[in-house]
Amino acid sequence: MSEINDKTTVEKQYATSNNLSTRISIHDKYSTNKQGFGNWIFSNYKIEPGMKILELGCGTGDMWKNREDLISVCSKIILSDFSSAMVDKAKENIGEKTNIEYKIIDIQDIPFEDDTFDVVIANMMLYHVPDIDKGLKEVRRVLKSDGFFYSATYGEHGIIEYLSDMLSEYGFADNTNKNFTLQNGYDILIKGFSDVKKLEYKDSLAVTNLDDIVEYIYSLSSMTSLSNIPRQTIKTLLEKRTVNGVLNIPKEYGMFISK
Repeated sequence: MSEINDKTTVEKQYATSNNLSTRISIHDKYSTNKQGFGNWIFSNYKIEPGMKILELGCGTGDMWKNREDLISVCSKIILSDFSSAMVDKAKENIGEKTNIEYKIIDIQDIPFEDDTFDVVIANMMLYHVPDIDKGLKEVRRVLKSDGFFYSATYGEHGIIEYLSDMLSEYGFADNTNKNFTLQNGYDILIKGFSDVKKLEYKDSLAVTNLDDIVEYIYSLSSMTSLSNIPRQTIKTLLEKRTVNGVLNIPKEYGMFISK
């Protein structure tokens, strides 16, 4: 969920799965909505027996863990990512299965024929794409005419906005990548899809161990300006905002369903 889209920086940010795992763990540990974002996303998928699925930007593949019942009914699942390290991690997490293939794919040049997939998924990644219109054109090309395209993303008034306000005295500004958010995603998608629906996931963080949120902050590529600031300084700022030992941080996430 880094906030940049320069290709070289994206490659560096996702060269290993460590930073992404740090960011995922903070949500797993402290989210107030116990359904879980991944479970909520899957609850909105329309996947029927025999379907062919392409996921672009699968990351560590964690969202497919413990979903053997769903995996088993699909005729084919392609789990792909721009980063070879992420593809390797996804393969490690999900394992070898007869109907799953792991591939390195750039959404701007998808190596499949027209009308191949019943479902295409691109969660938390479209804001990275250098030419998003080109990427979405490729998605439409490989998606069957009656298929569904699912794209989860963040909003512009969540964690990063909160942290930026807190750290403003150090000259830090919110430079969140806003190329594809809950606020502008509809306008981007409707240019190429006839039906686009936005769903919002209600959630927040209730952090009880501030060391965890400090690690989260330093895992963000947009926070590189803080590299020379002692971590205890950041922790002290966080302590000032805690109430009864809990730091409450707003979240804004959701997804678009396009067809």
